[in-house]
Amino acid sequence: MKLMKRIDAYVLKNFLTLFFATFFISSLILIMQFLWLQIDDIVGKGVPFWAILEFFGYAMLSLFPMALPLAILLASLMSFGNMGERLELLAMKSAGISLFRIMRSLSCFIAGIVILAFLFSNYIIPVAQTRMWALLFSIRQKSPEVSIPIGEFYSGVNGMKFYVRSKDKDTGGLIDVMVYDFSQGFINASVTTADTVYVRMTEDKMNIKLIFINGETFENMRSDQNFQTNGVPYRRETFRRRELLIAFDANFNVLDEEFLESQHVAKDVARLNEDIDSISVVQDSLRSNYADILVNKRIIARVYNRIDSSDLVTIQGKLDADSLFFSQPMPMMKSIATSLNNTISTELAETTYQTAIITDADSYYIRHAIEWHRKFTLSFACLIFFFIGAPLGAIIRKGGLGTPIVISVCLFIVYYIVDTTGIKMAQEMVLPVWVGLWLSSAVLLPIGIFLTYKAAKDSALFNTDAYKLFFSRIFGFVKIKLLSKIRFQKYSK
Repeated sequence: MKLMKRIDAYVLKNFLTLFFATFFISSLILIMQFLWLQIDDIVGKGVPFWAILEFFGYAMLSLFPMALPLAILLASLMSFGNMGERLELLAMKSAGISLFRIMRSLSCFIAGIVILAFLFSNYIIPVAQTRMWALLFSIRQKSPEVSIPIGEFYSGVNGMKFYVRSKDKDTGGLIDVMVYDFSQGFINASVTTADTVYVRMTEDKMNIKLIFINGETFENMRSDQNFQTNGVPYRRETFRRRELLIAFDANFNVLDEEFLESQHVAKDVARLNEDIDSISVVQDSLRSNYADILVNKRIIARVYNRIDSSDLVTIQGKLDADSLFFSQPMPMMKSIATSLNNTISTELAETTYQTAIITDADSYYIRHAIEWHRKFTLSFACLIFFFIGAPLGAIIRKGGLGTPIVISVCLFIVYYIVDTTGIKMAQEMVLPVWVGLWLSSAVLLPIGIFLTYKAAKDSALFNTDAYKLFFSRIFGFVKIKLLSKIRFQKYSK
């Protein structure tokens, strides 16, 4: 009994030492990859250091469920690979201890990790993601030094678009600039071109000051009441210097998190269940109502309701619309065609509108259903990766960092590709949501069962000598058969 307790403690100690190290490394890799995608929104904005640290912390918390399966896979593979390389597994099995008994303590620990991972995803992740996205949106709006790129349109200032061909490095001026002002609406847009534009912030950082040097302004005059009398469609103004003050709050203000409360990332399983049930009722109602509308509409009957019933032409009791149409006088035919064209245009617009509403409801349902399943699939992936990593380490009997890292990365890439493909197909409604989200687990679970079975049977699955012996026996058997056939043909002659 004491021996078994020592073995359990020894196996658990080896695993935990590697688990914490691999979990830290996995989290660091994922957070760096996430920050690399968001680097353009963070760098050069003058964001306070505390805000960047807070954003970094919430992002790391949000990525923990993704780092956990990779850490478990790598730690279990390395720990059992080390024990196999040091012949410790062989000694335990020689003493009559099965692989399942060796893995018992770790299995209990992983089961606890799975439960904690689900609770973390259900209660901590919604809060972390809500605050992370609120900070990210706040950082995106923060721009004390409006950094206008060269050679592309910049719309960081509300209602305006800038296009800059070059910059003066000495003065910081923008050279050869076009500014499109849509603050008064698209129809009443104005365009300003200038040789040089200087962008300055006011001291209170509440306004942007634009200084235009040597330029022209073209302003649409369609909103002017005098346009109908003077017939001038736009106004053109040439200037040497012109200053424009634009309201722009460049101070860092953290947005209220309430605008994210209705998003799927901010909800736990209970709220997701409620919203999924509610939107399912809405989906059924929208489809049913629109189907009833289409069935009850009689477009042809409405168009031909002005024709005398005695003029109706029927074929086998059904209305022959073509014969009826061409039997009418030309003015009536034009009237019917115009009426049909207007009716069809109205119906197409109505169909587009109803389709947009139904599609929006479907998108809302899919987002919430995906979030609901992800809270379970990421936790279940921890269990699958353990029963892949531990048996695989016992089979290959290679410790260290080389082979385990290569195998772990390859398996995780397969998992990530399958998982991403399943989510994409679920989002596009190619597959049901539950099929798309559990697709990666369905692919990896048989691999875990197969490897566990092979490891329990002490299979030489990755033993190259066994494969060489197997193929040598096959080729040797074939060679003997060929020689026997040749000799038989020789003596038969």
